Amino acid sequence: MNFIKKIVEYDEAADDVRLIYDETMRDLNIPFVLNWFKCQGNNSTLLRGNWEKLRSTMLVGNVPFILKQLIIYNISTIKGCSYCSHAHGAIANGMSKMLTGSSEIKVTDNLGSDYIPSAYKTAIKIVTSLALTPRAASSQDYENLYDEGFSDLDIQELLSLADLTNMVNTIADISGIPIDNELMEAM
Repeated sequence: MNFIKKIVEYDEAADDVRLIYDETMRDLNIPFVLNWFKCQGNNSTLLRGNWEKLRSTMLVGNVPFILKQLIIYNISTIKGCSYCSHAHGAIANGMSKMLTGSSEIKVTDNLGSDYIPSAYKTAIKIVTSLALTPRAASSQDYENLYDEGFSDLDIQELLSLADLTNMVNTIADISGIPIDNELMEAM
């Protein structure tokens, strides 16, 4: 069921919403506002809170941005969130060359390959598991992350991605928002 009947385009947005839209474009380094934000454009308070959570979890910290994208992509794909798997898959694939050495290879098609560092594979596996079944967390999960070289701060940052992904998936699924044309062209 689709509860959001309208996405608020930039030209239709109130001034306080446009300010947030501008921040998203600047900080995400993209020339358009994602539909995920536009589906919240009629409520600047909600949009501000969700943007700040997304920004502080995804764009700030020590964990590499591409790893964060791969984690969000993997969780979203398993949970069946079409919007988020497409959006984060497109972003990760746009960065594929960092891991594969070639912009022709889609990193999302090669999560189990040697292109992906062992530490990334471990983080993707553990954070995905915890996003799907948080009560299954074990001390061994933490030890495995420590063994891969992640610090306490890194682990906290990684685990926050489980929460963030569940939130963004829920909003996208409930809203029934279409995948951005700009992202479809990138795929």
